[in-house]
Amino acid sequence: MGAYNRILGKSLWVFHVSASPCNNCDIEILDLLTPRYDLERFGIKLVGSIRHADVLLVTGIGSCKISERVQRIYEQAPKPVFVVAIGTCPAAGATFKNAYTNCGPLEKIIPVDMYIPGCPPKPETMIAGVAELLGRLK
Repeated sequence: MGAYNRILGKSLWVFHVSASPCNNCDIEILDLLTPRYDLERFGIKLVGSIRHADVLLVTGIGSCKISERVQRIYEQAPKPVFVVAIGTCPAAGATFKNAYTNCGPLEKIIPVDMYIPGCPPKPETMIAGVAELLGRLK
């Protein structure tokens, strides 16, 4: 497992899952891919298939309707996969906390390795979270 973590520390492939978000976090994630922040300089690449991903990036409240799909996506990911919850919604529900569609925090659906707080979190905060994840892998 140590050699695998050293490899992951050089290049992480990320799959983004929108679990009923308000899209503010999604916009900030897309901002990370622009030349201003350039997340790819850290070796992090956004991929289109969960089967190629090392990190599962989840935004949104994880509503009752989508929770089964999020769990299925997690099960399809090659193990080990790291789950990073972006924003306040996956952790506590934020403004949707008392909504009838909210099934609780994301950790009730799938195990979460890291939370990046904020509504929405700034790109600098997300880069710091990614740097911490890379530090954990090394």
